Amino acid sequence: MEIILIKDVENLGYANTLVTVKPGYARNYLIPQGFAIVANKENKDSLMEQIREQEARLAKMTAEAQELAGKIEAATLRIAAKAGTSGKIFGSVTFVQIANALKESFGLEVDKKKIKMPEEVKMLGKYNAIITLMKDVRATATFEVYNDDPNAVVADEVVDQTEAAAENTEETAE
Repeated sequence: MEIILIKDVENLGYANTLVTVKPGYARNYLIPQGFAIVANKENKDSLMEQIREQEARLAKMTAEAQELAGKIEAATLRIAAKAGTSGKIFGSVTFVQIANALKESFGLEVDKKKIKMPEEVKMLGKYNAIITLMKDVRATATFEVYNDDPNAVVADEVVDQTEAAAENTEETAE
């Protein structure tokens, strides 16, 4: 018996898929529990329409995410940190700080789990982070870690070294 799953059913299939099961399993369990509906012509047509609408929404969301990825890659985020005179910051830059900078700059809520940094950030300078916006859309965000103490004096050579390290990171990421 052919049925259309309304909800994901473990070991059977995902929502909005057409599957074949034994008639008793469909009539006695799947349909009464609200997991499936009978796959007649009307329901199949409705399923196809839902799939088309879902694909159109996904295409629109992907286009918006790619546009946003372009904006993120073109901008440089600024993250404040307390640092010593050698340019070493106290602690390190976290995923939460990058997520907050993205929220301030673009109004974008990004889960910290979707942010990847190739290295731990413990010095002032420029770095890159990879942000996953959607399944197939990623953006490389450049961020600059600066000393938030206006009276602090940082050796220029330390900042130059971190910029060189950031360039090396960009080359290895590609």
